[in-house]
Amino acid sequence: MIPPRVYADFQNADQKGRLRLNCNGTRSDLASHQIELKSGLVLDIYADDLDKDGQPDNLQVTGVVEFSAEEQIWVARIDWSAIRHESERLTSVRQQSKPA
Repeated sequence: MIPPRVYADFQNADQKGRLRLNCNGTRSDLASHQIELKSGLVLDIYADDLDKDGQPDNLQVTGVVEFSAEEQIWVARIDWSAIRHESERLTSVRQQSKPA
């Protein structure tokens, strides 16, 4: 199953490095996908970014939802080293699907 794609602000992380899932773009995507957040839910998280030529090339990473008891909000635990541009992921998928 493909995880739902949800916007998050990568500059809006808590002290544990988890992305807060409380910005307007996140709320909008959750509503449009009719997603109710719950612990353990896997999301395909993206944020706006540009490539070296100034063209749109979103950042993407997989995140796992959990509740922050300290802040009383939903957050997503991500691997910061796994963040990639969409173009990088597409290139990787294309290379993997080429016949040997």
